[in-house]
Amino acid sequence: MIADPLILSMILIAIMFVFLLSSLWIGVSLILTGIIGMLLFDHNLPPVLSVYDKIGDLLAGSLYDAMNSWSLAALPMFILMGEILYKSSISTKLLNGLKPWLAHIPGGLLHVNVAACSLFAAVSGSSAATTATVGKITLDELKKRGYSKELAMGSLAGSGTLGFLIPPSLIMIIYGVMSDVSIGKLFVAGILPGLLMASLYSFYIMYKAKTDPSVLPDVEETFTWADKWHSLKDLAPIFTLITLVLGSIYGGYATPTEAAALGVLGSLLLAFYFKAIDLEVIQNAILNTVKTSVMIGFIIAGAVFLSQVIGFLGIARAMSEYITGLGLSPLMLILLIGIMYIILGMILEAISIVVMTLPIVLPIVVLAGFDPLWFGVFLVFMVEMAQITPPVGFSLFVIQSISDEKIETILKATLPFFILMVVTVALITFFPEIVFYLPNQMIK
Repeated sequence: MIADPLILSMILIAIMFVFLLSSLWIGVSLILTGIIGMLLFDHNLPPVLSVYDKIGDLLAGSLYDAMNSWSLAALPMFILMGEILYKSSISTKLLNGLKPWLAHIPGGLLHVNVAACSLFAAVSGSSAATTATVGKITLDELKKRGYSKELAMGSLAGSGTLGFLIPPSLIMIIYGVMSDVSIGKLFVAGILPGLLMASLYSFYIMYKAKTDPSVLPDVEETFTWADKWHSLKDLAPIFTLITLVLGSIYGGYATPTEAAALGVLGSLLLAFYFKAIDLEVIQNAILNTVKTSVMIGFIIAGAVFLSQVIGFLGIARAMSEYITGLGLSPLMLILLIGIMYIILGMILEAISIVVMTLPIVLPIVVLAGFDPLWFGVFLVFMVEMAQITPPVGFSLFVIQSISDEKIETILKATLPFFILMVVTVALITFFPEIVFYLPNQMIK
């Protein structure tokens, strides 16, 4: 009973990887894998219609169900908000506003990467956009001022992944839609773990600055209180936008989709306020939003179809029963799943990992007693690790394109921040209240 579905799952996984390695679009690969699964194993399905009718009905229904989600409407809105902020160079003002406030901390302007990535993540939702935007501004600037380029690259690689964790997060929207978990609660649940990880990064930078003065310039910049107050004119509008988006969700005044619409309006107003927008900026932002949204939507649709096929063939149930039968403790189970995600992160990008594994992994995790809300945050951490693990660590490629450094150098610089990410995952696993505290305080 259990062996056949397990064999089916191995065959389908092999087929899927063949398609992915052949450079087919991810969405096409997922749909073709599902179709082949039904053609090869149609005897597992109820004999009411021909297998081709079953494929047609299931494919049409799953594609409609995947896209017919009001929650999914938040996705293009948050992408558009991040694009407007990126294309209109508002992020540059964010960096300049942070400099006077961070220069006196041990490590000086190296903290700008952590602080700027944390703040930009709160108005972007994309790890790639966060890494590229902040990196283009900071890496050359820090090098010119005499700071360690290795530490600058490592902190950028680690902090750039906060785009997935600190809300609004594109991965959290996708997870919420696929797992039927409140996207608003997911957003709020990611705040404390995100701030915890950012704090660990800053503590590490301070430790390096104290133990190895060579990472700092010979003469550090100083800023007066007048400089700090002057910088507020750049910071205050951006903080207002973050408060508008997250505060409306946290206070129960708006759904994530409504908050995303407010974010787009706020980003446009900010762009006009800073006189950093024109027709070309708007056109490029909309075009990139459409491209990204369609790509993600197609992947989600393919994943939903494949997950329904997996359900019909009994693979998910068999996998759950098999792993449950191993008698693993919940902690050992989550450790194995974490290792699996790190390995997948070496060959797949973030969205693909989520949509391909969630239909199989989530039932197992819930059966082991883990809350789907907590697992959503855990999964985001695993996806973040995928961003900085070779050979398909997308953030590594972004930093390489910005810095013109060898990938080996970037990997060595990133390793300490990867370890700190593992430490953060261990903390939220042993102290899950870090994840649950803010969602439990939300206004119903």
